[in-house]
Amino acid sequence: MLKFYNILVFVLLASTAVFGQVSEVVGKIEVRGAVKGKDNHVPISGVNVETNSGAYTRTDGLGEFKIKAAIGDELIFESAQFKTVRYTIKDGQDIVVLVEGYAETNKGLGKRNSMASGGVLHQSFLDSAEVYKQSDIRQSIDFITQSIAQLGKRADKKLLAKSLVTLGEIYIYHQQYDLAIANLEDALDANKATKTSLLLGRVYILNEDFKEAKTVLTPMLKVRGMVPYQKVALYEYLGDAEKGMGNTAMAVSFYEEGLKVASKNQISPKMADLNSKIADAYAGDDQGVEAEGFYQNSLKLAEKQAPQRSIQEKEKVADFYNFKNRYPEEIQMRKRSLDELKKIPKAKVERRSATLNSDSITAQRINYKIANAYIAQDKYDEAVPYLKKSIVEANEDEDLIVQKDATRKLSEIYEYRGDYTKAFKTYQEYVALVDTLYVKKEQELSRAARFNREIVSKQSRISGLEKERELSDSKYDLALTEQQLVEENYKRQKWVIYSLIFGMILLGLAAFFFYRSNQQQKLTNNLLALKSLRSQMNPHFIFNALNSVNNYIAKSDERSANRYLSEFSTLMRSVLENSEEDFIPLSKELELLRLYVKLEHSRFPEKFNYEINIDAQVEVDAFQIPPMLLQPYIENSIWHGLRYKEEKGYLHINLVQKDKETLAITISDNGIGRNKSAALKTQNQKKQKSKGMGNIKKRIAILNDMYKDKVDVDISDLLDDGTGTKVEFMLKKD
Repeated sequence: MLKFYNILVFVLLASTAVFGQVSEVVGKIEVRGAVKGKDNHVPISGVNVETNSGAYTRTDGLGEFKIKAAIGDELIFESAQFKTVRYTIKDGQDIVVLVEGYAETNKGLGKRNSMASGGVLHQSFLDSAEVYKQSDIRQSIDFITQSIAQLGKRADKKLLAKSLVTLGEIYIYHQQYDLAIANLEDALDANKATKTSLLLGRVYILNEDFKEAKTVLTPMLKVRGMVPYQKVALYEYLGDAEKGMGNTAMAVSFYEEGLKVASKNQISPKMADLNSKIADAYAGDDQGVEAEGFYQNSLKLAEKQAPQRSIQEKEKVADFYNFKNRYPEEIQMRKRSLDELKKIPKAKVERRSATLNSDSITAQRINYKIANAYIAQDKYDEAVPYLKKSIVEANEDEDLIVQKDATRKLSEIYEYRGDYTKAFKTYQEYVALVDTLYVKKEQELSRAARFNREIVSKQSRISGLEKERELSDSKYDLALTEQQLVEENYKRQKWVIYSLIFGMILLGLAAFFFYRSNQQQKLTNNLLALKSLRSQMNPHFIFNALNSVNNYIAKSDERSANRYLSEFSTLMRSVLENSEEDFIPLSKELELLRLYVKLEHSRFPEKFNYEINIDAQVEVDAFQIPPMLLQPYIENSIWHGLRYKEEKGYLHINLVQKDKETLAITISDNGIGRNKSAALKTQNQKKQKSKGMGNIKKRIAILNDMYKDKVDVDISDLLDDGTGTKVEFMLKKD
């Protein structure tokens, strides 16, 4: 029963929610209106229109809008061109909102011109960011922020992606790879582009996330329409990813594919790069012969390019010779690099800390490596001049790392040669350089921490703009989708309602069948109810009633017999009709009791008189009572108390309302009493009464369990001498 009630409550709640939603949809109306300047009545386009219930739209080129809302909703008008305006919907009429602060100069400025102007400013900020990209990262990021802010909440996704890609390139240049990845991923979300995907793959490689790089780049192999340079870059980056994961064969395969495309399209820089990377892959896999062949190719190709690229390749080949212990060839190659480096004028660029770029190609580093090659061959005299040159050049360029390492090497050589005075002096210089480098390192760490905080702050501003834009896009798209759905649902509203009602009916039927499936659990209660039903009318009463009818017939009192039999059948019919109900109206129960007492009195008129008193304050129609609950007690009073009394007795039934919720029903008689009645009963009568009263008690217990203590019964002697009986019922309204 409890499960059935839970299901029924669920059905009712679901129905309430469904009809609440339907009524909410029905309560919405389509509000139309326009937004204009108060002074010049010029229509204002692109105004965000929102209700306090969540609907959203924008004004069109004529400044007009339409939105689903309800009477009493508040409309909110937002735009960068005027202060926010609020308007409460009073009826379904079209509205015109006149806003203050919309300048006359805006007259005739269309949406297209506004967008074009915004696009020009956006590109201008991006160009400025590119100018400061290498020299001032803070200024460069500020320009990116301004370019994104220029686009507004409803930003053009291609322009937004362009800003984010430029920001990613700035972070790549300054080796902030995590931030670069985050912004490039946002750029891809805004606008899918081959360039962005390639750049993201490259950053993953620089950040040594080779698996992520492969995941991004591999699907691009199926992309058609890529320009040759992009194809070469794709194969190169895939080769880098495979090389990073230790798959030399796969790396070389991708490099060779890229080399084919580069050779076919005469992309000379990439031809040199790919030959060099193939050589690196073979060298890393200890395939020296193959590596040297490709290094020779890369050297020839690099010499045809800028001197910086040629020197870079020579140094890479020299490192290969060093790895193979081919020191004479290494020294010769580095000397060639020095000769070429002297011909290149030093670029006037911002000085960067040596610790931030320890692999840059400089004269002091090349001299230091030449000295190390001589030392590896125990040629200390040849190594000393190069170490001294390295120290001098490093001092000029403030390259403390090379200066420190070269000084330490020079001290070791002096010590090895037995010149301890120079060795000690040089070692002191080395210690001083270490201290200086330590202090500088601490300063750099402090600057780096401060720099990172500034970058995070600026990135947070950009992320805030991006989230604001995404929220605006989502809100606008959601509003459009919701508006379309509402319009579609409005057309099919009746069908939706019918479907929901049909669904509720099906759910109700399902609940009913579920209830039926749980009837087995109530088997015991039903059996008790059946026993109670059988005990409601005492077999003695039925038997004696039929004898009374027979007695009337024997006296030829056919009229009395018919009357008695008719009233008896009416009583039986009412009893049977109410036997399946847990509760019936109190008024109906009183009618049955009057009929029952009347029949019993007609049988024993000489034994008792009866009286049924109902207090004037009793609200009879407000109470319900279990059917035939009082009859067994009245029957006991008549058959076991009053029938054995020598003089004529009385039976009183009183109804008094204790309070608004409680009714007291008292059945009292002045019969022989319970003790004397029990002594007169036969063994069979005692057994019969025990069963009857026991079933009544069980029935009351079950009903109280189901209906929360609705009925309370108290039986006592009427008088102190044990004569008479009083049965008091306390019946609660709910």
